[in-house]
Amino acid sequence: MSRSAPGVRPHFMELARKSPWWTISIFVNAAALVAVVIFFAVDPKEDSARSIVLKTGEEAVRLVEEPELPDPLSEPPFIKEAGVDLPFEESLGKKDFLSDAPFEGPATSAAIGIGGNAGAAFGGRGGHRNLRAMGGGARTGTEDFHREGYDAITEDGFHDSRREPLSTFSIDVDTASYANLRRILREGRLPPAGAVRIEEMINYFSYDYPQPAAGSPFSVVTEVAECPWNPAHRIVHVGIQGRVIPTENVPARNLVFLLDVSGSMQDGAKLPLVIAAMRLLVEQLRPEDRVAIVVYAGASGLALPSTPGSMKSTITDSLSMLRAGGSTNGGEGIRLAYSLAREHFVEGGINRVILATDGDFNVGTTSRDELLKLIEKERESGVFLTVLGVGRGNIQDSQMEMLADKGNGNYAYLDTMREAKKVLVEEVGGTLVTIANDVKIQVEFNPAEVGGYRLIGYENRKLAARDFNDDRKDAGEIGAGHSVTALYEILPPGEHPETGEVDALKYQEPTVPAEKWSSGELLTLKLRYKRPDGDQSRLVSFPLPNPGNRSVASTSRDFQFAAAVATFGMALRKSPHGGHASFALAEELAHPALGEDVEGRRREFTELCRVAAKLAEER
Repeated sequence: MSRSAPGVRPHFMELARKSPWWTISIFVNAAALVAVVIFFAVDPKEDSARSIVLKTGEEAVRLVEEPELPDPLSEPPFIKEAGVDLPFEESLGKKDFLSDAPFEGPATSAAIGIGGNAGAAFGGRGGHRNLRAMGGGARTGTEDFHREGYDAITEDGFHDSRREPLSTFSIDVDTASYANLRRILREGRLPPAGAVRIEEMINYFSYDYPQPAAGSPFSVVTEVAECPWNPAHRIVHVGIQGRVIPTENVPARNLVFLLDVSGSMQDGAKLPLVIAAMRLLVEQLRPEDRVAIVVYAGASGLALPSTPGSMKSTITDSLSMLRAGGSTNGGEGIRLAYSLAREHFVEGGINRVILATDGDFNVGTTSRDELLKLIEKERESGVFLTVLGVGRGNIQDSQMEMLADKGNGNYAYLDTMREAKKVLVEEVGGTLVTIANDVKIQVEFNPAEVGGYRLIGYENRKLAARDFNDDRKDAGEIGAGHSVTALYEILPPGEHPETGEVDALKYQEPTVPAEKWSSGELLTLKLRYKRPDGDQSRLVSFPLPNPGNRSVASTSRDFQFAAAVATFGMALRKSPHGGHASFALAEELAHPALGEDVEGRRREFTELCRVAAKLAEER
């Protein structure tokens, strides 16, 4: 003790003896002061998970945008995760905002609203009218992976072309399945069979199909060659390319962002990723465009009235204040979003609700049937629905896919900022601009040339033959610049599948097969579609001659790569029709078909083939 302070120690000890609680209070407050000093001294770039408490949403999102985007063609370093060498940038446990790394942004916190009509969704900042508070019941975002919801898929088998010459289905431009299973593989797990929708995997990639002729919304190409997983069979490749619309010709956009801010969205790969993704879209708005923001948790609320695209800072400021907390009342939010879209409806424009969620609806309109009826009713107004899925552990994939289908829209899954850029920047035309409605495909197979057939994927898009000419029957939409690919596996003439459904017919004249793979027509391809502003469908038809025997190596890169993705999907699902399909075969087929691959997506596919092969070996 210093001589300049005589008696201080005895005096302090006397106080401590007489008033021990006072002494404890002193020590507690001192410890709190030290903690605060240390907390503020932490560099936010080194500890972004804690800095989110101190920073506004806008500053937090800026952390996502600052790093330079990596070159997708550069060879990324490998890491060990679940015993597998994963070719991605950082360990999943690190907070890394590189565009193609798994998004592990800072988790949001459920804050208590202070003043005005603000609630948990806005982190305590008030001043937004018509917003009802949404606090309580927040979850931590550490959901069990077994809570992820996928519908079972009954894979389509072979059909006898003598008994069932017609195959009819609706097109599908969803891409969520591929991005989601990529996320699952990155986590060191093989995806459940229900998560593997082969048509979405194939349609995730772009293809070099020709642009349509003037006046037509899309072009159609076909190609036939041997089947790589069963050389005794053939593959019929059908490619449809939607017309690209120049940006200056895109109609005015009336958008409503419908954002899930419930407690299940607290995870860093959920709401923070959604906010960053929406900011990408906002940056592309023009003065004639408009955006409103609706949020929902225990109740729904208007976060931002419909605002012109020229007021970008106002829109991004509203996004920046979002926080997660509360249970999930998705049905009420959907109703409010559609109401706003109808209120500001643009004749001849793009009128769309963009729903971003993990799909975990658990309060309010929870019945799937009720939600689907609501969406079906609202689409008649001309307002369509795009669904963006995020997160892991509790993602309700089947729920989101069904909502998008019934809402005349599309479903994409965002696992990284790179994927958000793909969906909302590079492919925004296809995501938001519809060029053809209710697009249906019907193929009539020639029994003299084709013994049997099966459509690969599209299991939940099948239609009855009579639905093809019924304009009341809903089907899928094609967006500007979108491509759609379908593959059939066909049997040679005289080789018919053993369906076991009925006995051989007694009085029908048997089909006399022509010489095996003769020069006649294999099939006739028919398409029906409606103009975006029309109610009556148009019909186009294309006969496909038999091209003779062709090897896979002699086909286009598009044929080879689509066949590779189909092989990969069948290997993941352990398809009973997969023949020799394997992850090694998928990679072998893909390598010659990489092409320029500017964005590196095809090469990333070959890496996923290797990851899946290692995971399968370790099972």
